[in-house]
Amino acid sequence: MKLLIAVLFGILALSAAAAWHVWSGLDGAAMTGHGYLALAAGVTLSMIVGGGLMALVFYSARRGYDDIDDPSQDGR
Repeated sequence: MKLLIAVLFGILALSAAAAWHVWSGLDGAAMTGHGYLALAAGVTLSMIVGGGLMALVFYSARRGYDDIDDPSQDGR
């Protein structure tokens, strides 16, 4: 378990380092108003889709749709 956590933190550190390298390499790039609008729309829609999917997961779990059926009571 400790090895798994260490590996996951290593992956997190590598991805953060890669993101920092790419972000710092964009010093001369400027984003227009359309870029900020697209960024805001993408983040907003992603949050809405993620929230909707999580709501469906909770709804499905509480209604029992995710329960494992007993094959011995198949009804055939």
